[in-house]
Amino acid sequence: MVGVYTAAFQNLLDERAYFQIELLALVIGVIFLLVLIIRFKINTFVSLILTSVLTAMLLGMDLTKIAATIETGIGSQLGELSLVFGFGAMLGRLVADAGGAYMIATTLIDRFGKKRLQLAIMLASFILGIALFFEVGMVLLIPIVFAIAVEADVPILYLGISMAAALSVTHGFLPPHPAPVAISAVLGANDGKVLLFGLVVAIPAAIIAGPLFTKLAQRYAPTAFEQKGNLSSLGEVKTFKPSEAPSFGLSVLTSLFPVILMAGSVKNLV
Repeated sequence: MVGVYTAAFQNLLDERAYFQIELLALVIGVIFLLVLIIRFKINTFVSLILTSVLTAMLLGMDLTKIAATIETGIGSQLGELSLVFGFGAMLGRLVADAGGAYMIATTLIDRFGKKRLQLAIMLASFILGIALFFEVGMVLLIPIVFAIAVEADVPILYLGISMAAALSVTHGFLPPHPAPVAISAVLGANDGKVLLFGLVVAIPAAIIAGPLFTKLAQRYAPTAFEQKGNLSSLGEVKTFKPSEAPSFGLSVLTSLFPVILMAGSVKNLV
């Protein structure tokens, strides 16, 4: 009997040791990836491949199987994410070119007033960030934020930080963005649950990294907030007449369409 317990305890120690090795390999891989991209400016895709090879070697994988494993992993992920990229780009283009983004931003700003411009920008960016990729949202909203900052006579950073914070958290935490969808697939998580718990994290994160951080930054780096906007640096800023753009309700509905489609899977929580 003692021998059985001893063997079980030894197996537990071996499992813990292997888990520690896996964790260490993961940490080294992340550091290696950051060094390749930030320090040596190597293409992101190439850096990911090199990091995958290094991580596989650290985990003791057979060298003859590394290439096939990477090929299978990349192929399966790209296959699952292709629809996300495709429909996400189409929906974002639809919201942007039809004037929906402009309508959401201007309507919320009018309703919130000048005293709550930060909250209006953050909320508009959060809604649009669900449908738009981060880069698309930045390109689309920066001219609007510049124009509002000039009209309201406030520093660009005063509004820009809240915009960037909202776009960042939606891109990082909420499906149907590629990263949350990919992680959900790897972990076998339900997209509806990921969306629900992502909102629980994303909303406070946007508030903390947006308006609250702006107040802190103004206190410790006041000179950064002395710069005012210059619309001429952006070139021609596209605007829409009320008759040209869709209604506010339709614009919000279109932006939240992915959330509505995934809402059915949340019923599994019950």
